[in-house]
Amino acid sequence: MRHLFTMKIRILLIAAVLVTAGLAALSSITGLSVGSVLVQGLLAPLRFAGNALTTQAQNIYSYMFEYEALAAENEQLRQQIADMNDLAREADAVARENEYLRAVLEMTSTHEDYKLVDAYIIGRSSVDWSNTITINRGTGAGIEVGMCVITADREVVGLVTEVGPNYAVVKTVLDSTLEVSATIAASGYNGMVTGNYIEGRKDMLRMEYLPSTAVIRNKDQVVTSGSMVYPRNLIMGYVVDAGFDDTGVAKYAVLEPAAQIGKLEQVFVLTSFTTTG
Repeated sequence: MRHLFTMKIRILLIAAVLVTAGLAALSSITGLSVGSVLVQGLLAPLRFAGNALTTQAQNIYSYMFEYEALAAENEQLRQQIADMNDLAREADAVARENEYLRAVLEMTSTHEDYKLVDAYIIGRSSVDWSNTITINRGTGAGIEVGMCVITADREVVGLVTEVGPNYAVVKTVLDSTLEVSATIAASGYNGMVTGNYIEGRKDMLRMEYLPSTAVIRNKDQVVTSGSMVYPRNLIMGYVVDAGFDDTGVAKYAVLEPAAQIGKLEQVFVLTSFTTTG
């Protein structure tokens, strides 16, 4: 037992001597005192950990800074895109307005007898066989029941059926109860155009009472025949199909309306015109 205890003491002494020698050697190499070398050795792990934490913090800061910079750049790009979209919409609006004004100028210069009141569509209604729009002009602007409504391109929109001080209801050409006397421009065949409420073709018109011998071609233009309500040669639509009616003794034609009723924003009420034009 004493021998074992003596061996442990020897080992400890040897270890102490080796540590002391090592510290002395480091002291001699670095020029630091033995105590400084010892302290530096003890602090080294702590310094390593501190440096690691500092590096990590710097990395996190750099990431956050770059993230904020990217977020700011992204927001700037979003704003630029929004601004460009606004400019594009304004350009489209200006282009539409210019096209509209050119059409109005051409119509009024060609048909000086037309007296027109411009109006905006403020309401729409489509129920069963009825199709109407409401405009923002009424008796205060000289609008009366029975006046024709057209586009800037002289396309028939419909007929005024109700008027208030500052509004009017217009029965459109898509309404199955509105009948307009019309002519196929290329051939001169006459017929009556109404709204065509056939399943799958509710946005089309139907021209009835055409001669059984009539030669009807696709894309033929159909215009008004002329009356006390509708001037001659207003555009009704274009032929897309044709066939014999139920009697088999007359033909009909299916027309695509010239006026895109569902997309219209502005129309004209034709308050007066000469019937000889």
